[in-house]
Amino acid sequence: MYLGIDIGTSSVKAVVVDGEQAILATATAPLAVSRPKELWSEQSPEDWWAAVEQAVGELRPKAGKAWGEIKAIGLSGQMHGAVLLDEAGRPVRPAILHNDGRSHAEAAELNAKLPEIGTIAGVPAMPGFAAPKLLWIARYEPDAIGRAQHLLLPKDYVRFRMTHGFATDMCDASGALLLDGATRAWSPEIAAAVGIPLAMLPTPLEGSAVSGLLQGDVAKAWGLPPGIIVATGAGDAAAGAVASGAVNEGDAFISLGTATQYFVARESYRPAPEHLIHTFCHALPGRWFQMAALLNGAGALAWAAGLMGREDIGQLLADTETAFTGPSPVLFLPYLSGERTPHNKPQAKGVLFGLTPATTPEQVTQAVLEGVSLSLADAQGYLEATGPLPDRIAVNGGGSKSRFWMKILASALNRTVLLQEGSEAGPAFGAARLARLAATGEDPAAVCAKPAIAAEVAPDPALVPAYAGKLVRFRALYKAVEPLF
Repeated sequence: MYLGIDIGTSSVKAVVVDGEQAILATATAPLAVSRPKELWSEQSPEDWWAAVEQAVGELRPKAGKAWGEIKAIGLSGQMHGAVLLDEAGRPVRPAILHNDGRSHAEAAELNAKLPEIGTIAGVPAMPGFAAPKLLWIARYEPDAIGRAQHLLLPKDYVRFRMTHGFATDMCDASGALLLDGATRAWSPEIAAAVGIPLAMLPTPLEGSAVSGLLQGDVAKAWGLPPGIIVATGAGDAAAGAVASGAVNEGDAFISLGTATQYFVARESYRPAPEHLIHTFCHALPGRWFQMAALLNGAGALAWAAGLMGREDIGQLLADTETAFTGPSPVLFLPYLSGERTPHNKPQAKGVLFGLTPATTPEQVTQAVLEGVSLSLADAQGYLEATGPLPDRIAVNGGGSKSRFWMKILASALNRTVLLQEGSEAGPAFGAARLARLAATGEDPAAVCAKPAIAAEVAPDPALVPAYAGKLVRFRALYKAVEPLF
């Protein structure tokens, strides 16, 4: 039995997986994001720990006797967040999250100071990454940076609480924008440009390695024996890929969660900074990936439902599907939290265009689904410039639960969407797979196979050209309003 824990932006999810890779039990605990100022997005690391304990507390009785047979624990989590700890291991300030845009000036300065950073780290500096956030903290909160002794990524703070050790995986290390992607080691050049000592950084390990052992106080509280292996795990992008079986050259999937990633596995390091494509280390040794990282996904649908006072998102989607007659007359730019690929524009905003007195809530909801889908189609063009993409793309995450949305997405991408069994577990399932590898030393190819296909959603031949035309208008709308951001 293996336990996978994913520290997301909106929730913590935990799963128990058996030796046949069946998911025996799941539990979720919610998280809230603080936005004290425009462009800011923060969470308290203590909230992550409290949510982990809540999820584990709910999972334990659901798992039954399997709980006592857990052999290893794997971790996954939201990437890029900057967690600074003092000498005693206490956070010196709230964590600055992946969708925080305050350090845009510092990112530009870092690119100017170290022009080769995109080749070294796999992508140019952008405000979502930890490295420019450190420059911002040093500039505006010198006391905090002065007290900081350790930099961690979100899931690695949970690891610290579990094992009392400081470690991270190659994917999250890449996402900090401080790793040399080719050598899979911290970059002295980037650390020097940021002004931090290498000693401040956690030990980078492969995702399937043992990062530490579960300490007695936590083990007792969780009803587990002390000394259980805690695998390194992975940032959620790579953990989701492990769950989806996207580990070999050309394997691709889309994670449609609060934010969104379009991911392609590679067997060599091929940075393409000119396209703003992220080229990072994968969770498995000798693997890398290229990714279009989008800051807005299923979170945009939750925003729209809240705006219209619709608590039942499932019913809202059902009503929208019933009213569907073709592409919505409303056009939506989904950049509620700014955007990374392909715009690198933290100041970007969401835009609803084409409203009239006749506009219905269903048309607005559909426009939101289409806007996220078109942003993925926009990014797909940049990914294709780096190498061929498969005609069939697996999709996981909360957004994949809607077949209606998957029909829109398949038609916008002009690719068949694959829904895999157990895909709702996503990165937490990938973390459990990495835990198994750490405990058994098995061949990753045997463990990280593609799950069975639960359903396929093909592009609608009538919608493909319609959405291709709408993508042209989508890009034109962004170009027209971008100066106003």
